[in-house]
Amino acid sequence: MTGSPVRKFTDKTLIVASHNSGKVREIGELLGPFGLEVVSAGDLGLPEPDETGDTFIANAELKALAAALAAGKPALADDSGFCVSALNGDPGIYSARWAGPSKDFSVAMGKVWAAVEASGSTDRRAWFTCALTLAWPDGHVETVEGHVQGTAVWPPRGDHGFGYDPMFVPEGHDRTFGEVDSAWKHSVSHRAEAFRQLVERCFDGGPGS
Repeated sequence: MTGSPVRKFTDKTLIVASHNSGKVREIGELLGPFGLEVVSAGDLGLPEPDETGDTFIANAELKALAAALAAGKPALADDSGFCVSALNGDPGIYSARWAGPSKDFSVAMGKVWAAVEASGSTDRRAWFTCALTLAWPDGHVETVEGHVQGTAVWPPRGDHGFGYDPMFVPEGHDRTFGEVDSAWKHSVSHRAEAFRQLVERCFDGGPGS
C-alpha cells in the first residue's frame, strides 16, 4: 500500500502467482537460498486473472493480490516482457499475447522480427523488464522493477531459458539468454535484478532486518 511502512516477509510458504512453468522454475531457483516452500498458482488450481493493467507494475500487483486473496497466504507475482526499440517498446506488456493461445514463442519471435523488418528501422536495441510484487491477503503490496538492456538478434539461438530468450543478447555479451545456463542468466537478468531489490527490501538480510 502506498505510504505504508515496508513489510518484511516472515512466512515459510510463498505462492508464486503464475501458471508459466518457466517463470515458476526461475523464481523457485532465486528463492532457493531462503528455504521456503514455493507453491505455484497452477498447483493450487487458482484462476488466472485478466491482466487489465497498462504497465508491468499494475499487472504484477493485480496478479499477486488475486493469488494472495484466493490462497490466504502471501503471493509473489511477476509481470515481465520483451521490449524492442524499433517497435516503440512492443511487445512489452503484451509479450505473452504475441505467442497466441498456444503460447508458442517461436511464433512470437517470428512476429517480432517481421515487425522489426517491416518498420524499416535499423535500431536493434531491446530490453527485458520485470516487475515483481509481493502481496499479502490484507492487501499490502511491495513492488520493484528490474531491467536488462541488450540487442534483438535473428535467427534465435539456443534452447535454454524460455519465451524470447533465444533472440536477446544482453549488453556487453555475445551469447543469447537461450545459449546460457540458468545460473549465468540469474547473474544478469531483469528478473534477477528485480529479485535483488525485493530481497533487500523484504527478506532477512535486507536493510531494516
